[in-house]
Amino acid sequence: MGFRVGLTYNVKSEYVLKPGDPPDLIAEFDHEETVAHIEKALKEAGHEVVRLGNARQLLERRGKLDVDIVFNIAEGYEGRNRESHVPILLEMLRVPFVGADGLTLGLALDKVLTKKVLIAEGIPTPRYAEVADPDKLWQVDLSFPLIVKLRCEGSSKGLSDKSLVNSPQELRRQAHWLLDTYKGSSVFVEEFIEGQEFTVALIGTDVPEVYPVCQIALDGVTDLGRKFFTFAYLRAGSDYLCPAPIPDALARQMQELALRTYRAVDCRDFGRVDFRVDRKGKPYVLEINPLPSLSTEDVFSSIAKTRGLTHYRIIQHILEMALVRTGLLGLNGASSLSTTTRSH
Repeated sequence: MGFRVGLTYNVKSEYVLKPGDPPDLIAEFDHEETVAHIEKALKEAGHEVVRLGNARQLLERRGKLDVDIVFNIAEGYEGRNRESHVPILLEMLRVPFVGADGLTLGLALDKVLTKKVLIAEGIPTPRYAEVADPDKLWQVDLSFPLIVKLRCEGSSKGLSDKSLVNSPQELRRQAHWLLDTYKGSSVFVEEFIEGQEFTVALIGTDVPEVYPVCQIALDGVTDLGRKFFTFAYLRAGSDYLCPAPIPDALARQMQELALRTYRAVDCRDFGRVDFRVDRKGKPYVLEINPLPSLSTEDVFSSIAKTRGLTHYRIIQHILEMALVRTGLLGLNGASSLSTTTRSH
């Protein structure tokens, strides 16, 4: 039996960049092709799909959703809690949804708060410092080179070749530029890990499946050294080598750290954890994304191929995990829709 599945999202066509806007302002928003791809995947599995749109469009419906569950990929508008907007609205309406809740999404988008959780859990992450006053950055007790980042952003927003700094003067200049360009944002710095970059995808909640480690190649190179993923690479594309051509011991170590990170922030249904590995082979968790891209060009497409699956099947599997978690689907695949009530 199929379900009536709502689809929440933000697409790039919703927003027209204005003079003075950073060029990567809507980098996190999806292309229409991604939304259509997810819709087709769900329909192929026998579900009815209702496009609900973004948080503002949800509000306009005044609670009249008429769906069994919502597949949420909405990034949200403005503010450090923007990714939480849709999940919180759905919680208020008591409508089940796919993916992390508002608390986890808000926590994970704040890179400093995430680091504090990682450190408390004993998970290795690069040393960092918060930037309260860019003119006092000479007091930062970190080792150069450093990388300067926006505190509450994703999709490599604010990152360019100039983000990697080698002196207090460069650090101060880049911090000022970010604060001037991204009004109302906060900045932090962390020690840059020279080496290689990897990502690990997970699907599930109580006992999530940890997928093979994927290695990120930029310009066809895997030994990145001082290269790192920037907004320019987001536009031009990168390559995923999956499974990564690395020793089994290192792969298992990153998979274990990914699982610990996933659980530390109470992620659910799906997510990805990004790593840098230094020259000595030590992995560091850079961040966790509990709302990762499901684009056909991103990592979930790569892991589908390693399992001999279609990308559609991965999307369907994510929904199935959410249906089981919310009690809409039994562990044996039997629907328990008769015990639930749609929001009208």
